Amino acid sequence: MTRNLYVKRLTLFVATVFTLTLTTSSITSLSSPDSPSRQDPKATGQPVRTIVLDPGHGGRDPGARGMKSNEKDIALQVALKLGKKIEDELPGVKVVYTRKTDVFIPLYERPALANKHKADLFISIHCNAAATRRSPARGTETLVCGYNRLGQQDAAIRENASILLEDNYEDNYGGFDPKDPSSMIVFQLMKNQYRRESIKLASLMQDKFSTSNRPDRGVKEQSLAVLSTAGMPAVLTELGFMSSSTEENYMLSTAGQKEIVQNLFDAIKTYKTAAER
Repeated sequence: MTRNLYVKRLTLFVATVFTLTLTTSSITSLSSPDSPSRQDPKATGQPVRTIVLDPGHGGRDPGARGMKSNEKDIALQVALKLGKKIEDELPGVKVVYTRKTDVFIPLYERPALANKHKADLFISIHCNAAATRRSPARGTETLVCGYNRLGQQDAAIRENASILLEDNYEDNYGGFDPKDPSSMIVFQLMKNQYRRESIKLASLMQDKFSTSNRPDRGVKEQSLAVLSTAGMPAVLTELGFMSSSTEENYMLSTAGQKEIVQNLFDAIKTYKTAAER
């Protein structure tokens, strides 16, 4: 048997084993506080070295409007404070922002920037809003990419394939050819892994928000363009409702933003620690 044929068969065998593992460990409820992902985050083996923070909206796109402020401004304030805390307290972690000022950034450019920097996490920061101000809707929720969008990750996975495998993968396994049909199995595994890790991070965020007595609206899958082409675990977190004067005031306040930033930081730190065990 030639070495190349052996390598291909070995790759397919390993991929099949992992596929079976993933299949038998499906998540039954994203929003359940008793789900495994919310109780015991497992190690991923992928160090967290670069995090892209994406303050939602910006410039001519204000996002949700409150009585006193716009979503774009709160999202930017929280993102900048979170990024500084990460850089100050997580040595070796680089933070990249999709924007640092009040400018409009096209939606497709946001995950593209994360792919360009070969980020390990992509976190999009937003505020929610109900249809009317009389709505009782309150609380936080964190979103992950719905299954119907996962097919759009193929290009990003191909671009990032080299960093998703160990540094000496070519030496160990004789190379990795994205054009090889057998590699599509590996791509599918990567997409499944991204989804699993996105859910873990999202669940941790919701857990940490709950420690501040914020109403927990759970982890949800949605068809979101801003997450669909991210070649890494990616989440969109909703900090609260602009349509609620109480929550808007909280999100605008120094104390409220400090608490939000601490919740998000604790989730990221917990995820990072688990990933690198």
